[in-house]
Amino acid sequence: MSLPFENRIALVTGASRGIGRACAVELARQGAHVIALARTQGGLEALDDEIRSMGGEATLVPCDLKDFAGLDRLGLAIHERWGRLDVLLGNGGLLGPVTPLAHLDPPQWDEVMAVNVTANYRLIRSLDLPLRTSPAGRAVFITSGSGSKADLAPYMGPYAVSKSALDTLARTYAAETRNTSSVRVTLVRPGHVRTRMRAQLMPGEDPLSLPTPEEIAPRILAACSADWTETGKILDVPTGAILSYRSPA
Repeated sequence: MSLPFENRIALVTGASRGIGRACAVELARQGAHVIALARTQGGLEALDDEIRSMGGEATLVPCDLKDFAGLDRLGLAIHERWGRLDVLLGNGGLLGPVTPLAHLDPPQWDEVMAVNVTANYRLIRSLDLPLRTSPAGRAVFITSGSGSKADLAPYMGPYAVSKSALDTLARTYAAETRNTSSVRVTLVRPGHVRTRMRAQLMPGEDPLSLPTPEEIAPRILAACSADWTETGKILDVPTGAILSYRSPA
């Protein structure tokens, strides 16, 4: 019996911990060859050990998402080695300072925008051809409800603004690929999850009250599947709903 992601090539950013690591492991468990990108060599090696222990395969890419030239080289390397990319899971992200906008230092703003927005644009630019070459290319980006509800997320300005920009970036790419390729683009809102970023934002919260990344990973992978046909939509993991952005009146 074949596995759901057998013979599929999947790139996961931010793969050394949290949601990215859980999705990388689950992709490998379901048959994918995982290209794992993260800054931390040790975390990548531990991930590789886990994937190989279950009989899976991974290619490790130690790379900072702000290394835009490195992201450019990655697209070329994937195209030359495999000729295609079946899944791009843009998970890597940065919370940034939790502070009033007026107190924010410009370099802090620039870093959040570089990681959460510009890196994903550069990934699209680099990986567009390999995704289009796949018979079922899937580009999935981890977002947040704060991007559309900034009035409910004070002091999270850089993060909220960056996620709003990411939403627009993904929807634009979805519109540009809708009728010209088999690429499907999805934004995923994972909800509140037991991650380091969540603990940083809500230090007084009981982590045991939250689902683990491993618990939600299979639900995120639904949008990475070749069977997934939606594009330009949001997958809300806590409810399982597929949401559309409403046009202003």
